[in-house]
Amino acid sequence: MAAGSASTRISDLYRHNHGWLLGWLRGKLGNAFDAADIAQDTYVRVIDTGRLPEQAEQSRAYLARIARHLVVDLHRRRRLEYAYTEALALLPDAHLPSVEERAIALQTLVQIDAALDRLPVRVREAFLLSQFDGLTYQAIADRMGVSLGSVRKYMLQAAQACFAVMAA
Repeated sequence: MAAGSASTRISDLYRHNHGWLLGWLRGKLGNAFDAADIAQDTYVRVIDTGRLPEQAEQSRAYLARIARHLVVDLHRRRRLEYAYTEALALLPDAHLPSVEERAIALQTLVQIDAALDRLPVRVREAFLLSQFDGLTYQAIADRMGVSLGSVRKYMLQAAQACFAVMAA
């Protein structure tokens, strides 16, 4: 984009591309409400990072890349919400957490999911095999074709990522 103050450049980016971005997102998401939220979040991300495309011609590609990541995050968050709601439906009413506890638990799940997603593929795979498939470290090592020591290292990395989320 052309030279100028950051706020002017962001304002120009918004003015010239917001309508296009909103339409593009409506097409991707099939609903105007989610499209508006993601478009807004896209510009918030631009403001937060302070990064702007060098050339005006790159603006739409830049905004679309940010928006695509936010759409993936939205879908991931919705899948987690659905799974959590399904799990809650199995609990007797007497054991249901409060609305506040549910919101905190869901936010924590989303943060842990994001932390796991940032891990190397093999680390994430080992963690999921352990936690969701109930495999022993030796069974994970055999399945992944790695040493038992590697599995221990992977599990430590995953645990550290989860603990970092819980500590925050």
